[in-house]
Amino acid sequence: MQIVTLTTDFGLNDYYVALLKGALLQQAAQLQIIDVSHNVKPYDIVQGAFVLKNTYPSFPPGTIHVITVNNSAEGMSLICLQQAGQVFIGPDNGIFSLIFPEIPEAWRLDHDKESPFPIQQTLAKAIQHLASGNPIREVGIPAGETVQRIALQPVLSHSQIRGSVIYVDHYENVVINIPKDLFEKVRNGRKFALFFKRNDPITLVSHHYTDVPVGETLCLFNSAGFLEIAVSMGKASSLLGLKLDDMVQVDFL
Repeated sequence: MQIVTLTTDFGLNDYYVALLKGALLQQAAQLQIIDVSHNVKPYDIVQGAFVLKNTYPSFPPGTIHVITVNNSAEGMSLICLQQAGQVFIGPDNGIFSLIFPEIPEAWRLDHDKESPFPIQQTLAKAIQHLASGNPIREVGIPAGETVQRIALQPVLSHSQIRGSVIYVDHYENVVINIPKDLFEKVRNGRKFALFFKRNDPITLVSHHYTDVPVGETLCLFNSAGFLEIAVSMGKASSLLGLKLDDMVQVDFL
């Protein structure tokens, strides 16, 4: 059974998700459709890329991942590519350059410019083609050059890392664009102080959210390997005044 995942900014209050699923099932009724998330912030390709980037490695080879975030019907261009033994379909708006270090060869899908919601039929035809075992190179025409976006990277020095908030999850835990391997490399065994807004600095890395008393602030490395600021049993984003793109600073002592 062909697994297809969906990551969108459609939300769950409208009929758009059902419309897309219906179109997919009409073309290939045997699909196993997995919802990754439909609550990506509208038009936020950074958030959408973060969600899918940290999801797809858990799926088996051959999975088809559909992502549609900031994908307007006017001028829409969907591309299809293969990476790590899995297939990815989504808009050519730079989102894949935020997921993969290098974009492999991609194919551009044809779509009906007269349709009010062309995404559904375009995706349905492409997935039916792939689910039937047909080669990916026949799903469309060579995409040629694709849109590239540059993700905001932390700024490094011998004794400091300056990062920024890249994601706030459902629990309002705040994810920073500092991966564990980079943190440990610059740290080199030294003590540290994590500064953000006007809050007291954090000086210890926790392993669990319950390592500190309820209501206290902590930092840890999450399941995706990124530095995260949290409040035990609380909402870090609201309580600490942290939001997307806010800067944090780690000083090594």
